[in-house]
Amino acid sequence: MKIRVMLCDDNEEFTASAKAHFAASDKIELVETAANGKEALDKIDSARPDVLLLDLVMPTLDGFSVLERLNKGNTKIIIVSALSQEAFITKAMGLGADFYMMKPVSFSVLDERILETVSSKRPSARSRSMDEKISNIFITVGIPAHIKGYQYLREAIKMTIDSPEIINSITKKLYPEVAEHFGTSPSKVERAIRHAIEVAWNRGKIENINTLFGVRVYTHNEKPTNGEFIALVADKMLLESV
Repeated sequence: MKIRVMLCDDNEEFTASAKAHFAASDKIELVETAANGKEALDKIDSARPDVLLLDLVMPTLDGFSVLERLNKGNTKIIIVSALSQEAFITKAMGLGADFYMMKPVSFSVLDERILETVSSKRPSARSRSMDEKISNIFITVGIPAHIKGYQYLREAIKMTIDSPEIINSITKKLYPEVAEHFGTSPSKVERAIRHAIEVAWNRGKIENINTLFGVRVYTHNEKPTNGEFIALVADKMLLESV
């Protein structure tokens, strides 16, 4: 059975390209389109999409208003927007978006994100609360929400909080379990997490990291391994009795 996708975007050229792309897909079908947020809210119940691809800047009703008013149910939401400011990304994720992609997007990458998002398990209330706390840490240390490693890293930290011993089997257990959760491979998980940490270090927010953890953990010339960073954040969360 194909994954049902609805697109809400006022860009006619992008919508036409999306229609052509998904018409040729054997895994994903575009079941409905909308040119503004009001139209999306009017159509989504009858369309019953598995995934809503949502732009943020639109006439009549913008994407943020859709996120605020939409009863998500089992529908996953991927933001596809030209807005790149961290404040907008953080707001969208805080309002319930499952993933954030910045235009211009590659349709092959969009396919991957749709498949990953649908395969990931819906979080519990406790998991959502944990997601929010970890996301706030990521904002502080400079890990942007739109990169793939963001979700993988967050999931790895949550798994380590639930089972601290898993950090000692990062290659044999942690990466494979994160990969299974998102329907990808352990090697892609490892690379994406490493890239997310490198982005934070390249942004130069080292002092934010030291301030966050209350000690001088790292200098500009030092960079933690994936396991060290995951353990550091998990330990902080456990000390705060998540």
